[in-house]
Amino acid sequence: MSSRRLRAFKRWMSHQGIECSDALALKDSKQQGISVVALCDLHPNDVVATIPKSACLTIKTSGAREMIESAGLDGHLGLAAALMYEMSLGELSPWAGYLQLLPDKEEGVPLVWTLDEVDSMLCGTELHKTVNEDKALLYEDWKECIWPLATSAFDNLNMDFFGVEKYFAAKTLISSRMFEIDEFHGFGMVPLADLFNHKTGAEDVHFTLSPSLSDSESEKLVNTDSDEQCDSDATGSRGQASILPVIKNSDNNDDLGASLTTNLDDSTLLEMILVKDVRSGLEVFNTYGTLSNAALLHRYGFTEANNPYDIVNIDLELVWQSSLVLNTKRYIRSRVALWKRLDVENVRQDTEYFEISSDGEPEMELLVLLYILSLPEEFYYLLDHITSMGEALSKADVENLPKECSLVFGTRAETRKDLLNGSVCDALLSIANLRESFYKSGSLQDDVDRLKTCCPVLERKKYHSLMLLISERNILQKLRLYAAAAGKAKPLLN
Repeated sequence: MSSRRLRAFKRWMSHQGIECSDALALKDSKQQGISVVALCDLHPNDVVATIPKSACLTIKTSGAREMIESAGLDGHLGLAAALMYEMSLGELSPWAGYLQLLPDKEEGVPLVWTLDEVDSMLCGTELHKTVNEDKALLYEDWKECIWPLATSAFDNLNMDFFGVEKYFAAKTLISSRMFEIDEFHGFGMVPLADLFNHKTGAEDVHFTLSPSLSDSESEKLVNTDSDEQCDSDATGSRGQASILPVIKNSDNNDDLGASLTTNLDDSTLLEMILVKDVRSGLEVFNTYGTLSNAALLHRYGFTEANNPYDIVNIDLELVWQSSLVLNTKRYIRSRVALWKRLDVENVRQDTEYFEISSDGEPEMELLVLLYILSLPEEFYYLLDHITSMGEALSKADVENLPKECSLVFGTRAETRKDLLNGSVCDALLSIANLRESFYKSGSLQDDVDRLKTCCPVLERKKYHSLMLLISERNILQKLRLYAAAAGKAKPLLN
């Protein structure tokens, strides 16, 4: 049986022209939240919902549009202001039936954790430094943009909804629920679409424009992050929906709130379409992209076990620190400078971090850098002379170089193996150990034991922070095994 808030939401959807198939059921659980379940077998190309763009909460559709645009706010910042404004209206907001379904904030998103929680639960992880930096930057955004806007715009604004805590809360809702709709609307909240839970690499539905429009107007919608673009599945670049300057009729002003007004034609609909078979009784999933556990926790407030897209980042600064055990700063600086000058296909030399994949394999960029750090002087000086001339090397030029030098210009699997000399493998082990030392929670087994006694519902923050910690430490362990195995197989080149 539907909860009271779901029944109110369904009435609101009907009033706004949102159609949800009878083949879907919205389930409301105190422990798991809202989910979408198939009531019968579903198949690819089945349309299970249509959503007018007029029902989406965007800067363009919000009653605060003039206030926001006059202040020059757009993007995520403008959408946060629009969401805060509509929430301040309470039952008077046209989105009241939708907003009552949302939590005050997404508790699992570290942005709204206390500083003590961030320091104790995320210490050593990818997110520790990032979250603290985010908090400082977002406070500046609020201080410089949101609060002055609220205090100078309207006399009748409810200022309780524009404080810094409300801004942070709005950012968590945007982070976990926002979609990029089209060029005109930009980012927005899409009712119903945001109720489908995430499953990495296993989405059941896609969001598109209605096929009644021309093919050139079709676009795919994806859930997007509030601070940076999703790692993959970005919105298609083939054309946007036509925008017609009309005003929607809103004669019916009942207890569900006035109909939304928009600059978009009612025929411009978003459709939710099945992309694979879903059996009756199973949950229907969306995907937020192929994201690591750090990204999932940062943006959406949860992690996934055995996430194949999990990574650990190794900062360039960490490479410096590990190299200082054997080399001087001057030595490292000159070798890093050489690495940055290299013109190698498919290898970025301008990065400040390197990814270690879920199977413990390091990026090619890191291997090339570590190899250059291990080069004997004669080969270093030869490469330094060649790259200092500022001319790109031809394939023939590279083939004429000594093997010790030509290796840095290759990107094939065989080249990866050749780069793994003894010094590089030792450096990988040193980097893994140094990165591991950042954690303050004891051993990996200690963290695994703590997770076994942790309730994912009642102790959500602790549970998902432990999941992140364990996944990162497992990757570092795999990196050590990778380096050890390669070190045994390959002799020193120098």
